Amino acid sequence: MRLRASGLDCAIGGRTILRGVDLAVEPGEVLGFVGPNGSGKSTLLRVLAGIRAPAAGRILLDGQPLSALSARQRARRIAMVGQEEELPADLLVGELVALGLVPHRAPWAGGDRRERETVRKALSTVDLEDAVDRPVEQLSGGERRRVLLARGLAQDAPLLVLDEPTNHLDIRHQLHLLDLVRGLDRTVLLALHDLNLAADVCDRVVVLHNGEARPAAVPAEALTPSLVREVFGVRATRVTHPDTGRPHLLFTPTLERP
Repeated sequence: MRLRASGLDCAIGGRTILRGVDLAVEPGEVLGFVGPNGSGKSTLLRVLAGIRAPAAGRILLDGQPLSALSARQRARRIAMVGQEEELPADLLVGELVALGLVPHRAPWAGGDRRERETVRKALSTVDLEDAVDRPVEQLSGGERRRVLLARGLAQDAPLLVLDEPTNHLDIRHQLHLLDLVRGLDRTVLLALHDLNLAADVCDRVVVLHNGEARPAAVPAEALTPSLVREVFGVRATRVTHPDTGRPHLLFTPTLERP
């Protein structure tokens, strides 16, 4: 799915967080968003997913205004996994993942065998197939993140929006998730705190800082040592990862403020 955003202003409670954001995302691209805490990553993703309206500007999905879509139409095109979602404690894991199928059902239709297989496949993808009948309230923080990702995968939307998807995950599941993202035949918008994970998985990266979104660029151009020092207030040395050939940052603590 192709996404275009022009002149976006993002605000919370009347306070503008981001100004004049322009984006052009191509089908199948993994576009990452990085920036300090409070830079507007989550707010921008919610605006791009149609959950929050922009204060100004417009968003097009394959040439169609996002604002013209109904909630059901939007859910068929965009699946979002938020950073902090309150999960219904009385649902089983399989029931929660099945909520991703609701936009594709006919009114009043119940689940069938094919839907149950879709749920199991999504859970298997995040290494939780055996949890299908477990109560959600028994899940650890990392398991909850993976179940929410499974729900997003089951939704089968061409645009997947992930806000800090590696939060609460151990390193094995972080790397598994990023391998999964790389292998998806979907457009992915991805907010990450870890700059090296962003450099490894993203085709291009957008840096958010001081109310602005810098132009999207490949990781080697977007994540330079000078930018890291300016935006994050730390010194960094950039090397090339010996296995992936991607840029990798080595950080040195400093007392500088971004």
